[in-house]
Amino acid sequence: MMKRSGKRVPFDRDKLERSITIALRKRAVDAERTERMINGIVRQLEQAGDADVTSEQIGELVMEGLRQLDSVAFVRFASVYRNFREARDFEEFVGELASSTPALAGDQEAPSSCTTTDKKTGGDDGTSA
Repeated sequence: MMKRSGKRVPFDRDKLERSITIALRKRAVDAERTERMINGIVRQLEQAGDADVTSEQIGELVMEGLRQLDSVAFVRFASVYRNFREARDFEEFVGELASSTPALAGDQEAPSSCTTTDKKTGGDDGTSA
């Protein structure tokens, strides 16, 4: 496998599984479905027969699998894989996701402005939460 830095390292199925498990943490996804996804990725890599599979190719396969499996895990993985640095990166990505995937568009709630409530008066203190 070829890393982004150009360094060659052996493919590590356990690392692939750990990365996917982290993205799926606290998500209601059956372990059997996760295992099938991982096996499918490994099979695709083996069928490609390319000794120099890149980390980008693996990352894209993982994103494709997670996109179909769980939209939250997909965004979590993408945030690390695509190196999101600011909240705006998330907003743009989720916006693209919602507009390109009608089935997921319903999963995304429109951002709302939140204000905090003054506990003493019960009124809006005008600050954003």
